Amino acid sequence: MVEPIHSFAWVSSLCFGFALVFVTPMPSSVRNSLVWIFEAFERDPTYLTKRMFGSDAAYIDGLLCLVAADRDEPWNGLLVCTSQERHAALVDEMPELRPHPVLKKWLYIPQADPAFESIAGKMTALVLARDPRVGVEPKPRKRGVKPRLAASEK
Repeated sequence: MVEPIHSFAWVSSLCFGFALVFVTPMPSSVRNSLVWIFEAFERDPTYLTKRMFGSDAAYIDGLLCLVAADRDEPWNGLLVCTSQERHAALVDEMPELRPHPVLKKWLYIPQADPAFESIAGKMTALVLARDPRVGVEPKPRKRGVKPRLAASEK
């Protein structure tokens, strides 16, 4: 059986009436090496993932819960979406968490932290347990029309 040719296949030439195909994967986008954190959510029917800040965000029950960021610091780790009123309770339980250097409303653990994998596991367990300290209502996106320049302003 012949496998279908996908967008990443390259047909080099015809040989005796058959196409010689060399399959070379061509990435459509850079993959986030931290999406493994969200594997625990895959069986949850309310789980949804979206791109955010060039990273991957996990939603459970419509709440924005975690953001896995695999970029340069300070966007290289796990962001815990929570309110500032809930920071102390989470930090008491997991002292490795700290306010994100840019988004101070959320907690963060950098990927370089030795406790990163342990904290990621604990956070996914809290999300799946519907811990009220984790998760924020996402703000609705503004779908406004971009202003156009008048012909005289172009």
